[in-house]
Amino acid sequence: MEVKFHDIGEGMNEGEILSFLVKVGEDVTVDQALVEIQTDKMVAEIPSPTAGTIKAIHFEIGDTVAVGTTVIEIDTGKENIAMKQSESTEPQVAAVAQRTSQNTLPQNGYKRILAAPYTRKIARDHGVDIETIQGTGPAGRIIEEDIYQSVKKSSTKAEEIRYSTATEPAPNKEMEQATDTIPFKGIRKQIANKMSHSLQKIPHVTHFDEADLTDLLNLRKQLKKAGENISVVPFFIKATAISLKEYPIFNAQLDEDNEVIHLAKDYHIGLATDTKSGLMVPILHHISKKSLRDIQLEMKALTHKAQEGKLSMADMKNGTFTISNVGPLGGTGATPIINHPQTGIMSFHKMKKMPVVMEDEEIAIRSMMKLSFSFDHRVADGATAIAFTNRFIELIEEPNKLLLEMV
Repeated sequence: MEVKFHDIGEGMNEGEILSFLVKVGEDVTVDQALVEIQTDKMVAEIPSPTAGTIKAIHFEIGDTVAVGTTVIEIDTGKENIAMKQSESTEPQVAAVAQRTSQNTLPQNGYKRILAAPYTRKIARDHGVDIETIQGTGPAGRIIEEDIYQSVKKSSTKAEEIRYSTATEPAPNKEMEQATDTIPFKGIRKQIANKMSHSLQKIPHVTHFDEADLTDLLNLRKQLKKAGENISVVPFFIKATAISLKEYPIFNAQLDEDNEVIHLAKDYHIGLATDTKSGLMVPILHHISKKSLRDIQLEMKALTHKAQEGKLSMADMKNGTFTISNVGPLGGTGATPIINHPQTGIMSFHKMKKMPVVMEDEEIAIRSMMKLSFSFDHRVADGATAIAFTNRFIELIEEPNKLLLEMV
């Protein structure tokens, strides 16, 4: 029996083998873990679908395998029986197979292409002959990234031809040797593919603004004295959910194939998290049902799981909007990339104490934070994005409203 790397995530098409938990010749039971594979979202264990003996292992640790690929073979003891039963009918089966093959061979030289309609559309839009593309998806299926890579190679080749007459200096052998390399695969490669896909597919627009956190920080101090140690991020999350309720176009996903925008009825906020393995986005589900205390506890638990590489697929699915708190790392601005197929992402940057002219024209030292909001311009317009951001800032600058507002 073949044990294949099946699709365990949304849009996943490959993974990197981290370790094998069995050896050739070893007996295994049903549901016993056989191999650990790192996808772009998590470390997944592939269980045994049957009891038997490990017959063959087709890859090595560090190899990248595509979804649908056979990783391990298990001898269940049934193969020998089936082989004996088939020996008597083998000549007839071979004859039938030969006739079937002859009858089904294409007579017009047509090459069957495995590709989704939208992938074919991308190829047409870019003038790419899809029959010349080697698919990297399951069973050789051509995926969107294959088309974009073909376009990129064509552009590079054109540039090389354009500058082929230029004289290049001789390579410096010492410089060639004085380099280190790190592998570009696994999570790093998956993140790169996802970011490239998002930028190529979504017309990003980023709106920049700032918020006064002074009153929020004072409220935090009061809560801490009362025994509630809540960071600023749960306030950001709740303010985001309230703003999404009032501007649901940003809690949405565009379905181009069916020409419809799906507005999510609940608020599942992704929290971009920096880990040793790369960027992870665990999801805080059903924010409308959670208090600030609940959000704080769940956020800490998910962040810990992300750092330990223990996020489950359920922890990563169904996000409707993403936030990124990069303030503790430093920096006063950025243009965050949308977590496709979502419509928006908001980043919070470094907080600084600054002199501010107040409404009474007095100058005061306030705790100011820059923020940036990237959105899909196919789905929403700039005026709506500004209104959404203004509502978020209002809730942050008057945090007592967060204790009164319902999501």
